[in-house]
Amino acid sequence: MEAAGIATGPVFRSVRQHSHVNSEPLSDRAVALVVQGAAAAGLDATNYAGHSPRAGVATVTAEADVAERTIMAPPRHKSLPMMRTHIREDNLLCGNAAASVGL
Repeated sequence: MEAAGIATGPVFRSVRQHSHVNSEPLSDRAVALVVQGAAAAGLDATNYAGHSPRAGVATVTAEADVAERTIMAPPRHKSLPMMRTHIREDNLLCGNAAASVGL
């Protein structure tokens, strides 16, 4: 973001000739293509889509035991149930009673 001069607004933006960064966000399809392209470098790209970054952020912050309302803010989730669909439960270790006491 610093190199692109982005202080506010969308993170994923299109780039024109001569490395000019547009102010408009990439479309959801363009984000999906970028994510799948990056995943293709050694991963099964069919497991990744445009929501993968959203799910990744939600999962990592939930692992860090960040409050759900705080997790909802950056991707602008409208409801707790929707935000929870992006948390990959199989990756979570937080909230595990045994893990919290070192078992």
